[in-house]
Amino acid sequence: MVGLITAIIFVPLLGALAVCTWPQKNGRPIALMFNVISAACALGLWWKFDTAATELQFVERHEWIPAINAEYLVGVDGLSLLLVLLTSLIIPFAFLARPLPGGRGFYATMLVMQSALYGTFTAQNFVLWFLFYEMSLIPAFLLIKIWGGENRDRAATKFFLYTFFGSVGMLLSFLGIYFAKGTFDFTTLASLGKHGLLTGRLAWLAFAGIFVGLAVKVPLFPFHTWLPDAYQTAPTGVSMVLTGVLSKMGVYGFVRLLIPLFPNQIKIVGPWLLVLAVCSIVFAPLAAWAQRDLKRMVAYLSINHLGYCMLGLFAVAASPVVAAEIDMHAALSGVFMQIFNHGITAAALFYFVGLLEQRSGSRRSVDDFGGLMQRTPLLCGWMSVAMFSSLGLPGLNGFIGEFLIFKGSFAVAAAFTAIAVIGLLITAIVFARAMQSLFSGPLAESCSAFPDLLRKEKLVVVPVTLLMFVIGIAPQFMFNIFNTTVVQMSRLLS
Repeated sequence: MVGLITAIIFVPLLGALAVCTWPQKNGRPIALMFNVISAACALGLWWKFDTAATELQFVERHEWIPAINAEYLVGVDGLSLLLVLLTSLIIPFAFLARPLPGGRGFYATMLVMQSALYGTFTAQNFVLWFLFYEMSLIPAFLLIKIWGGENRDRAATKFFLYTFFGSVGMLLSFLGIYFAKGTFDFTTLASLGKHGLLTGRLAWLAFAGIFVGLAVKVPLFPFHTWLPDAYQTAPTGVSMVLTGVLSKMGVYGFVRLLIPLFPNQIKIVGPWLLVLAVCSIVFAPLAAWAQRDLKRMVAYLSINHLGYCMLGLFAVAASPVVAAEIDMHAALSGVFMQIFNHGITAAALFYFVGLLEQRSGSRRSVDDFGGLMQRTPLLCGWMSVAMFSSLGLPGLNGFIGEFLIFKGSFAVAAAFTAIAVIGLLITAIVFARAMQSLFSGPLAESCSAFPDLLRKEKLVVVPVTLLMFVIGIAPQFMFNIFNTTVVQMSRLLS
């Protein structure tokens, strides 16, 4: 009998086949239908998920390649479930973005990427995990290369080369681990990691290979230079998926692979890792401040917000100061919340930029707009909520994760965290300047015929924005998903 996780992984692949055989040129209706099926399966996982259990749940284990001890092994804990739910939310959100290509090939490719994301977040054996991890690379490359905008060839090639070479480093590292330990199973390797998975130079080479591969995917400074070009060039819906879900594969890899397998190495290079996280938090909004293209601005701010996740992880895993249990729980809970909340908020910001791009005839520069509040008050109002959420305004979802990360990190890495606070200030300046340029002042001539939010756009914007308020005001239902996982990870790090 096919398990629920296997169904979640393969339903989008069936959807891709159905879209390719769909008689109409526009494959969005059939793609959305399979999205609904996948989302229903994900909600079924959530409904049956035991929040008090400490072990993996919904485990499916089948013999696959016995010669190398590679199994078809999937399961979920709180973090995996959180990312499965995020994927189920962002992909249909992206399908409703504008402007968006309407060809069948586009939707089929997006569904293949969705399947790869589900597999990456649920696989518990490295061979299977790496297969899904790499499977996401090809659709993302094609979506940028074929349907991207200006300079798409350069952006797609840069994206492919960065992520491919990072993946090669990870593959070589895990081959070294396999030859030393004879297993690819994540749980088994994690149990060996605390006592030293590898020794000597081999340990550092394996650590470096996995670290670089994941740092590129997040991306962490200075491995981030592929991201602004890719996000700027990609179609709006693809940018939403890249920032909302695909970047979370890197953070997930740090939690699932690097920290459990190499805790000793992380302790040794801890200050340098914290420096990289702080650079991502501070330098990225400075770069966003210098941008005129709205998509490029949001892209740099995405690096900034993912830097908060890395700050929280490195603070509790790499700091020489032993964190109190309550501080460790706060930082890790903040990281998990930030993973989910950034996905929603960043995707929403790209969605709004797409609406402006559609109304202005593909223009995205801040200088192309002005006085929009006079013409499109609803669009400006809802977009402002997404901006305030990204800024971390109390009462919205963005505040919860950032507050907990800073609370936990200050206790163990006060100096680094204090410097990171500068990133909050710069982000506020960037958003304030953008809101003033877009919404205030005299109405720009190019915006004089802009329509306000249409009914079909309200049906997309309102539920997503209300979710930001719900999580910001009553976040406990989110914490219940991963509380046990946080406790387990804290024990691993203590």
